[in-house]
Amino acid sequence: MKLLALALLLAATPLAAAPLTIDSVKAALQATTTMTADFSQTAANGTVATGKLILSRPGKIRFAYDKAPLLVVADGKRLSVVDYEVNQVSQYPIKSTPLGVLLDGDADLARFAHVVGQQGNGLLVEARDPKHPEYGAITLNFATDAAAPGGLALLGWTALDAQNNRTDITLRGTKYNVAVPAASFGFRDPRAKSLPGKTG
Repeated sequence: MKLLALALLLAATPLAAAPLTIDSVKAALQATTTMTADFSQTAANGTVATGKLILSRPGKIRFAYDKAPLLVVADGKRLSVVDYEVNQVSQYPIKSTPLGVLLDGDADLARFAHVVGQQGNGLLVEARDPKHPEYGAITLNFATDAAAPGGLALLGWTALDAQNNRTDITLRGTKYNVAVPAASFGFRDPRAKSLPGKTG
């Protein structure tokens, strides 16, 4: 009877959860092919903007803002910041931006990322390329979620540019591995209006 009671006690004792590591994050990102979410963006000056996010790995992301004439979109090669108010487009190689860690399907996270905080079911991972400080840094915020790819749900991130300007992104209503239109990652170029032979 004592042996039986001991066996029942051991069977009822919960096993400690395996510690979350960079490999856990890499597995979660690799298991994420697409993602959609509502986002809230807080700039360094406290300004808050909201909008819709669409992500398709590798290389593609779209931030469409609700009330600002602004679009941020990556087409697999370049990240474009499109300002329709002033008809301006600024473009950067994806890997030279903090978002590169989210979008690069071949990123070796162990080389430039590390866990900076873990509490309860949360995990903070900072990614920074020491060879390229001009790329800035990003701190990803994950929470364990059995329904999310790899068991980790992306809650948002904090990005720092080379001038240490901070932008906080919070995600809600996230859906993973759903169909997204390929056209989501193009944009109407506002500069075309001023080119010779272009009208409208």
